[in-house]
Amino acid sequence: MALIEDRLFTRLKNRVGRAIADYNLIEEGDRIAVAVSGGKDSYTLLHILETLRRRAPVRYELMAINIDSGYPGFRADIIEEHLREHGFAAHMEKTDHYGIIKEKRRPDSSYCSICARLKRGVLYGLAQRYNCNKLALGHHMDDFIETLLLNQFFVGSLKAMAPSMLADNGLTTVIRPLVYVPEEDIIPFSRNNRFPVVCCCCPVCGSADQQRKRMKELLNTLEKENPFVKKSLLKALANVQPRYLLDKRVKY
Repeated sequence: MALIEDRLFTRLKNRVGRAIADYNLIEEGDRIAVAVSGGKDSYTLLHILETLRRRAPVRYELMAINIDSGYPGFRADIIEEHLREHGFAAHMEKTDHYGIIKEKRRPDSSYCSICARLKRGVLYGLAQRYNCNKLALGHHMDDFIETLLLNQFFVGSLKAMAPSMLADNGLTTVIRPLVYVPEEDIIPFSRNNRFPVVCCCCPVCGSADQQRKRMKELLNTLEKENPFVKKSLLKALANVQPRYLLDKRVKY
């Protein structure tokens, strides 16, 4: 089934294309592992990158990768069927992350953070196994902004995410092509194209990351007064002026 090529599709495609151009996210000969969780964001990322690949002036390859963390009830088969139906090269990796988390997690620690660390390690390893020099993640514009606010409010750090960065393993470049795409566009795009969204079935799904939910609520409130607040915050991430900050490491 082909994507619905309406104005929303064109807007998403253009914004991803602009991000790729602005940050040089994709180059000739790249082989890109795309992390597909079964959520709306990663499906959107995969399909838009495939659309651009077929029309791009440079040649690159995509490899969809899914990590099954072992949570009871997780329907990896639905994701696999979708990838097969659309002709994507794919690998489904089964792990026992659930068992590891149950054994190792401290009672007061974040379920999501340890799960994310475990998944990242496996994704980096699979990217290397399948000769992928880049790993594409489905973080969208709202994720960048919420992370900026979270770090300022709760960590005391002025940082967010990078559209492109070398991973800790020193081998894989992590790219986030949805940086210019707001979540409010991804939701109807996913719904219109009937992407088979699959719940991760994590024991804290729907109740975890309350701080991020508070950031979403804050931004929604601010948007009522200033509809451009998200665009302004995203622009701020590209307009850093260290001279006017308090970092003692900066030499004036």
